[in-house]
Amino acid sequence: MTSVSTPVDRIAGSRFAGRYRRLADVPDWPFVAGTLLALIALAEVVLRGAGTPQQTFIFALLLAVFSAVPLAFAQAHLVPSALTITAANLIALLATGQLAVISGIAQVVVLYLLGARRSRRLVVLILLPFLVYTLTLGTEDRPAALALLAAAGIATTAGLVRSGRRETARRDAIERTIAETLQEHAARGERARIARELHDVVAHHISMIAVQAETARLTTPGMPAEGAKRLVAIGDTARAALTEMRRLLGVLREDAGTEPTRAPQPGLVQLNELIDAARESTGSCMRLIVRGRVVPLDPGIELTAFRIVQEALTNVRRHAPGAAVDVDLNYQEDHLRVRVRDNGPGARGDGTGHGLLGMRERASMVGGELHAGPAPGSGFLVETRLPTA
Repeated sequence: MTSVSTPVDRIAGSRFAGRYRRLADVPDWPFVAGTLLALIALAEVVLRGAGTPQQTFIFALLLAVFSAVPLAFAQAHLVPSALTITAANLIALLATGQLAVISGIAQVVVLYLLGARRSRRLVVLILLPFLVYTLTLGTEDRPAALALLAAAGIATTAGLVRSGRRETARRDAIERTIAETLQEHAARGERARIARELHDVVAHHISMIAVQAETARLTTPGMPAEGAKRLVAIGDTARAALTEMRRLLGVLREDAGTEPTRAPQPGLVQLNELIDAARESTGSCMRLIVRGRVVPLDPGIELTAFRIVQEALTNVRRHAPGAAVDVDLNYQEDHLRVRVRDNGPGARGDGTGHGLLGMRERASMVGGELHAGPAPGSGFLVETRLPTA
């Protein structure tokens, strides 16, 4: 007859497993179990010792103590406790030919603890004498010994499984922490580079404010003294702001780990040079497609669009070498849409790589949005929408 597990059985099994896990998570449970088993073993010896010779009673009392009490100290001294319990049980078997239930339970528990500590060699060393003893028994006495061996094997396996789960959980936690730390460092470095590049763009405008204010003061004939004073204040304020921004730029360059550069920040005009260089380095087909009415944009927007295209082409070279690429610029009334699509395999991990993270950071810094993922049909698509106002 085939047994069918009912929902009630499954619920009961899950409750038992939950209680077992909660009990195993209690740090001092071996001490409690050892103390309780020792008291029960001593009570059993006292109850059964009525009328027995004194030497036999003392011998049984010592065996009960040494086969259960060491379990209470197994948490701190596992190997000596395991060897003491095993020696006491072997002596009991050889001397009396039988083993008390409490002693067998203590033996099984200590083997579980050894399995949880992944002490495989010691487990084999402990089980070997019991196996030899079982094989030397007659057929009528062997079932009980085999039951003890089976229980010991199950307990050891349970300990090994629990230890493996703990190790896997610990390793997964370490990997998650490392991944989160790497992403955090990548985001921090990318933000520092973005802020540095945007600073270079804004610094140009502030310098122009200072120059134009000074020029207006010197070239405007008949300017009232109050007006000249205000223009001087404008120039001084602009120069002070520029000094503070340069000081901040030095800090950001240290955070980003990059050396300062003197080259002007690139814009959309340099896209042809970027695509030509990528085409020469990879030998693949790359096209630049421009749609709509081309208008000059804010330097920060152009810099963001250029860096996103640059990073997208780098990802193509890394993940889909040799794939054809289309770079599409679509100028619309209130935004610029940039699309970089390749015809490669389309896989780019889980979408949380440092390159994609940096592109999203850049788009969000100027109020835009970016989407990246497998393209319809085949390939990979990076699409961003940047405001032009």
